[in-house]
Amino acid sequence: MATGGWGPGPGSGQAGGNGPGGQGWGAPYGPGPTPNGPYGPGNGGNPYGPPPNPNPYPSPYPYGPQPGRPVPVARRRSCLWYFSPLFLAVLLLRSAHRVATKLFVHESGDRIVDRTVDRVQVARTVLGALATIGLILAYGVEKDRWNNAAEAGFANAIVTPFLLICAGPLVILGFIYYAPPHLRPHLRSRLRAPLKAVGWFLLSLAVVAAIIYFVGSSGVMESKNPWLVVPVALITMAAIFWGLPFLFLASLYSARSAFNTAHVHPMLPPVVTGILVWLLAIFNLISEGMPAGPPVAQFCSLLGGPLSVTAVSAWEMWRLRTRYSVTVRG
Repeated sequence: MATGGWGPGPGSGQAGGNGPGGQGWGAPYGPGPTPNGPYGPGNGGNPYGPPPNPNPYPSPYPYGPQPGRPVPVARRRSCLWYFSPLFLAVLLLRSAHRVATKLFVHESGDRIVDRTVDRVQVARTVLGALATIGLILAYGVEKDRWNNAAEAGFANAIVTPFLLICAGPLVILGFIYYAPPHLRPHLRSRLRAPLKAVGWFLLSLAVVAAIIYFVGSSGVMESKNPWLVVPVALITMAAIFWGLPFLFLASLYSARSAFNTAHVHPMLPPVVTGILVWLLAIFNLISEGMPAGPPVAQFCSLLGGPLSVTAVSAWEMWRLRTRYSVTVRG
């Protein structure tokens, strides 16, 4: 049957041909364009190849990676440094500090460490020292006022542990008695750390004092026997150049931690410190009298330290109660 030119042609199935099975309106010029375009694999629809790289340089520098910062070469000390007096002094101070920290700054997992309180205490100490220097500059008229101030500070650092040893047990016993009856055995069982710190301090003081007194009173250094003089001289030098700095650091750490009384109860250090500072003020008043200056400056110099320490101790107790839920009777 004639189709009028619109049906399958007489071809043999060729696309676009007129043979049988052919499609009358196929592509007369071969297969159509590929999906990727007539110019090869896909380039995002761009017939002219990939777009140029906006950054033609692979590194941030156009001429290759720049050399790094030169590593500073560690300066090698001379062998004579290890035999210098300064190195020996630093070595002795480090050793004394390490031992004093180990014996009198005892840390444990149940102790509350508040860095904010530590910073406030350090700031109060610095402000107190600046206030003392200002009062000396304003009202100090003696020629040796700076020597007197240094001697008073050193005496306070030495006397404070003894005041703690004398008054601390009474404060601790009163604190334990004030606690509820069911907590008293637990608090008494935690007295080991304070007693251990007190024992180490008294033992160290007795050993250093005994060595110095024995060498000074026995006259053993005048002996002609070198086998006796050399060991005694070494022991005496160790007691003076290591033992005295150790005792000074031990006094500072013992006064700061109140002989590790925080292991008994977190509230004990501020309580002991608040009582101790008033005892120290009374001791200074009895031994040295009123400071120089007008009455206002005298009372500020006498009461400024105890009042500021008491205020910081009260704030520390308030912080323990509100932040850590620690109470005196809890």
